[in-house]
Amino acid sequence: MAVRNPNAPRTLKVRKGDTVVVISGNDKGKTGEIKEVLTKSGRVLVAGVNLRWKHRKPSQQQPKGERVQQETSIHHSNVMLLDPKSGKGTRRRPA
Repeated sequence: MAVRNPNAPRTLKVRKGDTVVVISGNDKGKTGEIKEVLTKSGRVLVAGVNLRWKHRKPSQQQPKGERVQQETSIHHSNVMLLDPKSGKGTRRRPA
């Protein structure tokens, strides 16, 4: 069972399905849709952002093993909601 991070906020300003823009880090400027919100750790999973290689062991289906690109979570403070009208990040949820 995962222990809640005491520094993580109780609520986040983003929800699953929101379109966000990354405001800091290696993927700064990229946009994507939120696939999952991890409230206990204060992180979000954004489609097509923060890709990492995962090495899979050989199995009967893949005897040589494989490398798969996987999205990893980023901290919620590194994303900002995308305003559909202006196409820029916004601090408030568009009405």
